[in-house]
Parts: sequence; structure tokens; C-alpha cells
Amino acid sequence: MPSLTPVATFEAPDPVRAARFWAALLNREAVDDPGGVSLPGGPGQLDLRFVPGRPGALGANRVHTHLTSVDLDDQQRTVATALELGGHHLDVGQRPEEGHVVLADPAGYEFCVIEPGNAFLAGCGVLGELACDGTRDVGVFWSAALGWPLVWDENEETAIQSPHGGTKVAWGGPPVAPIDRPGRQRLDLTAVGTDPEVEADRLLALGATRMPSGEHHIVRLADPDGNEFRLRGS
Repeated sequence: MPSLTPVATFEAPDPVRAARFWAALLNREAVDDPGGVSLPGGPGQLDLRFVPGRPGALGANRVHTHLTSVDLDDQQRTVATALELGGHHLDVGQRPEEGHVVLADPAGYEFCVIEPGNAFLAGCGVLGELACDGTRDVGVFWSAALGWPLVWDENEETAIQSPHGGTKVAWGGPPVAPIDRPGRQRLDLTAVGTDPEVEADRLLALGATRMPSGEHHIVRLADPDGNEFRLRGS
């Protein structure tokens, strides 16, 4: 079985501020690590990491998070807390009759507070989903890379989830905008108890491509859609 641990990485002008926002919103501990700030998720919840943004123009946001709600009061409390912490409302064309609330964090990243009763996210925990742009091939790739089963595979849309449950990672299918600039968000991997280069060879065989790294002990790759990600040892 693969020995890879995923972490959702976000570049931010002020990674400490972004990490503090999400730590308070998700009731997590912010942990300094080399080059960034990590927010371990605990059992069933995807780890988050915030790192300094690269200079120059970067690509559009291709990833956003979905937070779940127990009931309408819980949803309203989450929204109010996010606004108090420095988030703001975001208009992405959502209709008034839609039950979710779209917000942005202090780094400008979109996230949604989902209405209660959402069957797809039932039992997934507070961080219910990492929703990504991407083709079906990418969902199949990440399923094989992590050893997580496809829990949704319809109409070119895919989602994977750890065999132990928790946060889902999903891809919306076509149309997918072309990648013409480096992305600000990515799904990075840590090789646990195994050689990162051995895991890199396995990922290449699954359809990844190797990219120039320039960073010691870090393998830089791209998934079948061309989204970059990084693989490091534990």
C-alpha cells in the first residue's frame, strides 16, 4: 500500500496570519515547520499548510474548501467567526436560494460553509471537502497515488476519501481551464517510512511528470492535468 500522507498547501503573502485564521476557525494547533506553518488535522481530517507566496504573477485559484454545519445555527456561527477573524463575503455568482455561504480567508482563498443536511459530506468532519478543478484522470491518479478509493465517479466528476473516512478530495471535471501560470494551491505529499525517490518512480508510472526542483530533499512533480505538487520525506 502507498505510504504517502497528503497535505493541502496554500501560498500566502502572510502565511502566519492565514494559518492563525484557519487554526482558530477549525480549532487546530498551528505548528511552525521549515518554510511554513502546518495545521495537523487529526484523524480523518486533511492537514493544511501555509507557505510564503512566490514572486510574480500566479495562476487563478483552482482549489477551495468546504466546511460542514450541524444545523443552521452552527452554519451562522461559523460564518460569524470567520468574519470576526478577518474573512469576508465573496460573490462568485451564487444564487440566493443556494444554502451555502461563500467566503474568502485573509489570503484571498475561497471557501464555502455548507448548509446542514448535505448528504455528500455527511460524516466527513468539519473540513468536509477539498474541491478542485480537474479531469477524471486526475481523480483516478490521486486515488492510486494515495490508495484512497474513488467514492464518487460520475459524469467526469470524481472524489476520493481515505479508507478511514474524513475529508473528501474532489475534482469537478471538464471544462478545466488551461494552466498558464504556477498555481497558488497544491496537494503535497510526505513519504512516510519510505524513500521519496522510490515513491516518485511509482507516481511517474501512474502518470505524473517530473519538474525541475532546485530544493534539497524535495521532488517536484505534476499530476496528469499539469498541477504541480511536491514530495518530501518524513
